[in-house]
Amino acid sequence: MLKKYTLLVLVCCSTLLWAQAPQKLNSVDIYEQVQKLNFLGKVLYVAAHPDDENTKLITYFSNQYHAQTAYLSLTRGDGGQNLIGTELREKLGAIRTQELLAARRIDGGEQFFTRANDFGFSKEPNETFSIWNKNEVLEDVLQVIETFRPDIFINRFAHNTPGSTHGHHTASAQLSLEAYALTPYQPKRVFFNTSWWFYGSQEAFEAADKTNLMAINSNVFYPLKGKSNNEIAALSRSQHKCQGFGTLGSRGEETEYLDLLKGDFPKNSSIFEGIDTTWNRISGGKEIGVLLYAVENNFNFENPSVHIPNLVAAYNLIQKLEDSHWKAIKSKQILKIIEACSGLFMEAVADTETTTKDSKFNLTFEVINRSASTVKLISVSALNIQDATKNVLLKNNEKLNFQFKDCAIASTTDYSNLFWLKEKKSEGMYRVSDKSLRILPEISSNYPVVFTLEIEGTQIEFVKNISYKFNNPDDGETYVPFTVLPSVTTAIAPKVVIFNSTQPKEISVVVKAHRAGVSGKLSLQLPEDWSASPTAIPFTIAAKNEDQKFTFKVFPGKKEVTTRLKALVEIDNQTIDAELITIQYPHIPKQTILVPSEAKLVKLSIETKAKTIGYIMGAGDEVPKSLENLGYTVTLIQPDAITLEKLSAFDAVILGIRAFNVLDELKYKNKIVFEYVFNGGNLIVQYNTTNGLVTKEVAPYELKLSNDRVTNEKAQVTFLAPEHRVLNHPNKITENDFTGWVQEQGLYYPNKWGTEFIPILAANDAGETPKNGCLLIAKYGKGNYIYTGLSFFRELPEGVSGAYRLLANMIALE
Repeated sequence: MLKKYTLLVLVCCSTLLWAQAPQKLNSVDIYEQVQKLNFLGKVLYVAAHPDDENTKLITYFSNQYHAQTAYLSLTRGDGGQNLIGTELREKLGAIRTQELLAARRIDGGEQFFTRANDFGFSKEPNETFSIWNKNEVLEDVLQVIETFRPDIFINRFAHNTPGSTHGHHTASAQLSLEAYALTPYQPKRVFFNTSWWFYGSQEAFEAADKTNLMAINSNVFYPLKGKSNNEIAALSRSQHKCQGFGTLGSRGEETEYLDLLKGDFPKNSSIFEGIDTTWNRISGGKEIGVLLYAVENNFNFENPSVHIPNLVAAYNLIQKLEDSHWKAIKSKQILKIIEACSGLFMEAVADTETTTKDSKFNLTFEVINRSASTVKLISVSALNIQDATKNVLLKNNEKLNFQFKDCAIASTTDYSNLFWLKEKKSEGMYRVSDKSLRILPEISSNYPVVFTLEIEGTQIEFVKNISYKFNNPDDGETYVPFTVLPSVTTAIAPKVVIFNSTQPKEISVVVKAHRAGVSGKLSLQLPEDWSASPTAIPFTIAAKNEDQKFTFKVFPGKKEVTTRLKALVEIDNQTIDAELITIQYPHIPKQTILVPSEAKLVKLSIETKAKTIGYIMGAGDEVPKSLENLGYTVTLIQPDAITLEKLSAFDAVILGIRAFNVLDELKYKNKIVFEYVFNGGNLIVQYNTTNGLVTKEVAPYELKLSNDRVTNEKAQVTFLAPEHRVLNHPNKITENDFTGWVQEQGLYYPNKWGTEFIPILAANDAGETPKNGCLLIAKYGKGNYIYTGLSFFRELPEGVSGAYRLLANMIALE
């Protein structure tokens, strides 16, 4: 008798949803999926940021126990730094989200988030909760628990040592325990994943009493993978490339320690003691287990398709389960196995990477069964407008191709974008009105394609996403996201425009067409007492992906102010104000972000003296672009091109953020830079971290970096050397110049320096002693050496006027 089930196999939250090449499992992969199918236990690991997770334990529970193992990162890591590019804030959060997903694809885990925004470093949890909406974050943690229903909680950080680490870290542990007390789905045990780091030193940890700690030898060897647990974990952790967390793998015994916080201590070595992790756990599961344990125990690595009859029979029994939670999970898992054992391949490829709501495109389908199983393609539907009945027998290894022509996207469909960026956020929280999305890493495709197949007499629906692929000469078959965009997008340049007089400045707007034959009118939305000439510019763009550049003269208002302008396009009685941002790195899929097309306007009183600046880029920042807005001529100097002759041509030389962390050339070329100062040059060195310095000689005099920072950007600043030229020429610096700063005031300040240095400013967070190392200046020979941890790299792109004025004075020092 023919049986039909309509379960939509949507891609789970731990799988890359768009732009990933189709996953093709080999026999070992399939076998490991069967092992996971037959294990009914779950672990949830909880921390605050991408890269906080212990990939050794996630790998261990996912691959040794075959447990469903998930990582809940409260934030997407927006507040961090970026070692591979200039993206910060929301764009950095997009990168780090994808890096977590890349890590989970390696270690076998799944991924969850909350709506909490990583607003930057926080020194203790009360400060964190003053910015986050604690109730909303707790609500999201509870939603993760109720969705995932873990048997075991593991916190990365201690809940009871506030002030000893990042406030977000402690907050994650505290919220985990609060959620444990509130949820009806209480895990059996809650642990804190302790280590020597929490004891201050390896020696202190080795001497500590570990009687009440559960010890796990996590670094087991997996013969089917040919790797140790920690070799896999290192590959996973190394996906956090923007944070520079490449890690070496290791072999041999290594112990992880778990401190029990809630529940009973396991008497044996299993963290799941007392939890039934077999099919007997659920009503109706015993009969399923009989079928599936037989598949596992007698797995045919040479021909996995022989197991399809048992797998389909088990699938049919799973559909009869009353427990909807386990039914959904195990249906998804077993269908992935059935698909792989059958050698099934199903895809729908668009003939264009991007489309608009008023454009047509074609879809090319490929379906193939590469097994002796009886498989029929019953029907295919896509975009809610196509429903092709096929009833085609898919013979072994005979490919079926067909097309849907002149497809269109529904007018009600959202444009492609990251779902957490669609609504206006607060400083501490993203807004996501759709509760079902809040805890996910990314949204499932808006463009599903449903393949209805009959396999061994049972109809099953497989859901894939529309994709786009092409042949890259370097990489071969390459998949990128299929995206839906507005008819046009605009980009304003520059993003921050500085007006230091009443004279107008030219602002350019690039209009890019995402369909052929676009005509419209471009204008600027300006503050009330500002104006632009012309007021509007008509345009026509003939070809898709063509862009045109238009220029406006913008006349500033009279008052000193930081404000915004917006680019508006009117097309067919529709106003579009979107800018398209794409992020593309080899280790993550291409990201498409739509944001309001805006730029900042800054009217301020500022004078500049020096004109030419040499900039040695470090980890990556947008300071050079910002300086060009002030009229400086900025030349980027490649590290291997650093010579005294080259540096001597500039009025000032600036080292980008973390230059002494990432530029190996500074191991020896630091002497050339110092010689430039000695001969009369003006050198500005921006912040470096204490770990990973390529040399300790970051200055010509004694200078010791520390972890000192002022996280409160509103912290009051004290002038330690009020008569110093840097605070008086050519601009008079006052307390007002430190208003309007964003994220952190500064970071990684020196805490010890030679007597040659003059500390200029001091500030501190509440309850702390003043930090005097944020701006240090020393005469060296005829020139000036300046070290600053002030966060110019964040302030300048945000148009903070005081940061511009202070940096102009630093550049002008004689």
